[in-house]
Amino acid sequence: MDHRLLAGLEVSALGLGCMGMSDFYGVPDDTESVATIHQALDGGVTLLDTADMYGPFTNERLVGKAVAGRREEVVLATKFGIERAPDGTVKGTNGRPDYVRSACEASLRRLGVDHIDLYYQHRVDPTVPVEETWGAMSELVAAGKVRHLGISEAAPHTLRRAHAVHPVSAGQYEYSLFTRDVAENLLPTLRELGIGLVAYCPISRGMLSGGVTGTDTLAPGDARRAAPRFQHEALDTNLALVARLQKVAAELDVTPAQLSLVWLLAQGPDIVPIPGTKRRTHLDENLRAVTLRLTADQLATVEECIPPAAVAGARYDEARMATVNL
Repeated sequence: MDHRLLAGLEVSALGLGCMGMSDFYGVPDDTESVATIHQALDGGVTLLDTADMYGPFTNERLVGKAVAGRREEVVLATKFGIERAPDGTVKGTNGRPDYVRSACEASLRRLGVDHIDLYYQHRVDPTVPVEETWGAMSELVAAGKVRHLGISEAAPHTLRRAHAVHPVSAGQYEYSLFTRDVAENLLPTLRELGIGLVAYCPISRGMLSGGVTGTDTLAPGDARRAAPRFQHEALDTNLALVARLQKVAAELDVTPAQLSLVWLLAQGPDIVPIPGTKRRTHLDENLRAVTLRLTADQLATVEECIPPAAVAGARYDEARMATVNL
């Protein structure tokens, strides 16, 4: 496994997103999920990504159970800021200092650890100055409860304000062949400030794997059934783009998911994709992408398969899109 640096924090070149093990993508299978995490660690993955709102709360417990006895092998990342009730209701964003402190304590208990390696503000609270939120986060670092700080889906000006309070080690943003605006809008600021990019949904919620052929292939209750890019005409348009990627992948004797990941890894040594999966078979497929290399011409061909302007539908519904780039 190759390694990369997120502002001095060394992690595996490919991390593991754990959200789908507990929420949003159909019925959970905790036994298979724990086995997947163990296999990821055996394969050299060090970065595990979770959040308190996944489940809600159950994903942190699952990850904590999986890493028990192997804590020293893991760079454990979790998040706060999207507040959910135990029944799953989203209450909104919360960046108040008192909430930052209580959320961290709760995450530590659920994970069963004495510190969090990378603690993210999951979404920016527009009602609380980011300086106040990050002041509380910096206190967690001083107390030894958190080692590094990150922020997710923040606008460039917010990144600068947070970074002025305490160094930001990682910015987490959706980045894939289907979502490339981060390269133009965020990467220059991240690189100017020396902040690493953790790319979530690098296979675009499974769309780029070629495994989604229609909403009927998704389990009942799968959140993607209501996602704009998976709807009707948008889905047809996007699947046609994926078919072009599949053709190139076949010519290179790799899978579309691997091609998507190796393309993203080639965008810079400061980029760490965290593809999510709850199955060992998909994990193995993803890990093999780390050893693949594409020539400049092959990378250009991959990009030509999916012109950004050709992708149909927003990545979130209107309400969730309103919480990003703040």
